[in-house]
This record gives sequence, C-alpha cells and structure tokens, in this order.
Amino acid sequence: MPWWGWIIVGVVLLGAEMLAIDSEFYLAVLGGAALLTGAADGLGLPGPLFVEWALFGALSVVLLLGVRRQLYGWARGRPAPRFSAVVGELAEASERIEPGALGQATLRGSTWTARNVGASALAAGQRARVVRVDNLTIELRAEE
Repeated sequence: MPWWGWIIVGVVLLGAEMLAIDSEFYLAVLGGAALLTGAADGLGLPGPLFVEWALFGALSVVLLLGVRRQLYGWARGRPAPRFSAVVGELAEASERIEPGALGQATLRGSTWTARNVGASALAAGQRARVVRVDNLTIELRAEE
C-alpha cells in the first residue's frame, strides 16, 4: 500500500472514533498505528507489503496495550472504563471478614471477592464502602 493510503486509513479511523463511533478509543489507536505506518513508509523504512502489515500489527498491539486506556481517560475527561465506577458504593459482607483477609461481599446484586482494608472486622451483613477495585477484588472499609 502506498504511504498515503496508510495516512488515509488512519485519518478515516480517527475521524470515525471522534465523530461517529464511540469505540472506547480502539479505532483511534488503530488509526494512530496506521498513521505511524504511513509515516514510516513515507520515509522508506518498511520495505515489502508484508513488512508494512507486520509493522502496522506490532504498532497496533503496542498502542492498544500501552496507551489506549490513558488516552481514553484523558480525551473523555473521565477514568478509563473498568470497575472504577463502583468505588464509593456500599457493599454488604456475605460473611465475616477479618482485617486484611479475603471474603465474599454482595455489590449491585452480584457476589464479589472482597478484601477488608479497614482496622476492624466486618460482620456478615455489615455494610462497607468500596474504596478500591483490584482486578476483580473489591477493597472494603467499614461504613462509619
């Protein structure tokens, strides 16, 4: 593909993300990878077509894993989507959870693995505030 073809693809993907489709910045990252591939091709770096596609694929993976979440949060003015939306909500301990220990808690009708990060034990049925989410484990502190 000529260098300008990569640039056109990149601009179309960026435009689609910004103007028409909210794909949580996936199209924007792919568009950025296409623009970088076009720039490299314009400088005469890639070589044969399969090398251009390999460069595009490698850049896409690096950008998706490395910067997409940060760029999305910055561009949208809110935290990147994950489970951060539940921070600050109240969960209910399903069992007694000692300080620093893991147990089960109910949040939004679902059972979660919960870690008690407070100084006192959580009794079964006690409400606690979600202070952080670590992967699929909610960290709880007893509600005052």
